[in-house]
Amino acid sequence: MSTVDAYIGLGSNLAHPRRRLAHALRALSRVPKLRVVAASRNYVSAPVDSVAPQPDYVNAVARVRTSLPPRALLAALQRIERRQRRRREHERGRNLPRTLDLDLLLFGHRRIAVHGLIVPHPRMHQRAFVLRPLADIAPALTIPGRGLACRFLADVRRQRIAPTRRHALS
Repeated sequence: MSTVDAYIGLGSNLAHPRRRLAHALRALSRVPKLRVVAASRNYVSAPVDSVAPQPDYVNAVARVRTSLPPRALLAALQRIERRQRRRREHERGRNLPRTLDLDLLLFGHRRIAVHGLIVPHPRMHQRAFVLRPLADIAPALTIPGRGLACRFLADVRRQRIAPTRRHALS
């Protein structure tokens, strides 16, 4: 398979979130057949659609170049999550506090809908914590089937999000 640019959303709101994102970026850079090309700055954001109070999240987006197929990339992301103590089997719903969340947002220009994997991520255009960091590293990016990602920023302007300290790739 030739290389493709993929975008990965990173998020954490438990156990030193900034550190978790920095560790995740380093772990991504060690995945075979994958190279981290760019990473946005960190943003602190309010939980979205939360059913219970929880801490704010720290979020970022990474652009990677990979020759892995989509399912293999997803499996690599889930291994990194597990190493940082993410336990999906204990989660009783969506939008719960977590040590690490790695979402495959985009995989080239492909649209994928198979069991366990939907790309583009179905809610990415509704989330400031995805769109704002994505605009940092790819301001002219198009979401397949939706159009320019930056045009959705106005729709999420009421979601609380603010830049925070950068993470280190080294």
